Amino acid sequence: MPANAPPEHEYVFRLPRSAMRIAGIAFGIGLVLFVLVWWTGRDHAFYKVETTAPGKPLSELEALPEPLAGSQGASDMPDARAPEERPQLVEAAPEPAMPVPVDEGELPAPPAGPATEAPAPVALAPGDQPVPISGQTPPPRYPAEALRRGESGTVLVRVEVDANGTPSGVALMQRSGSRDLDRAAMEAVRRWRFLPAQRDGRPVPGSLVIPMDFKADQ
Repeated sequence: MPANAPPEHEYVFRLPRSAMRIAGIAFGIGLVLFVLVWWTGRDHAFYKVETTAPGKPLSELEALPEPLAGSQGASDMPDARAPEERPQLVEAAPEPAMPVPVDEGELPAPPAGPATEAPAPVALAPGDQPVPISGQTPPPRYPAEALRRGESGTVLVRVEVDANGTPSGVALMQRSGSRDLDRAAMEAVRRWRFLPAQRDGRPVPGSLVIPMDFKADQ
């Protein structure tokens, strides 16, 4: 080699760092896209529907067998015959017997019912006012408080008597000056029984005023 030959120079190609970074990012993105596409295509392959061969046209199908004659059934069974109707014996109902006339004179007389007693007539007062019945006019009880206080007096009681002789209403016509004496007189008259007043011989309601004397010293 000659001594004056120029020295050989080696040339090295270097990429800038920014270009290398961009290339690496692009490679990574491409790898991710490849994996996604491969995975998606793999899933769709599972749901593919297999196609079947087309069937024969209708013109090539075999003709159906001809139907059987109308005289026989499809199952070659003999025709069913209608059952013969047999005459039935019907028993005639016996005619009802004619009623035999019966002489009314021979019929027994109906039993007599229990005799009903007529209500007893109500005793009437001799006039148009009711009259107290003897033995059914209990005297009033002297109130203990009025007796202890020495209260005395006369009470006039008006009594309304119905047609049955029962008092239907009691009212004071004159007070004695003591509430206890007035109350005792009214309670006594409510327990009395009377002969009702009469009009044309019939009992009618009426009224009567009854005096009652209360004396503490007796």
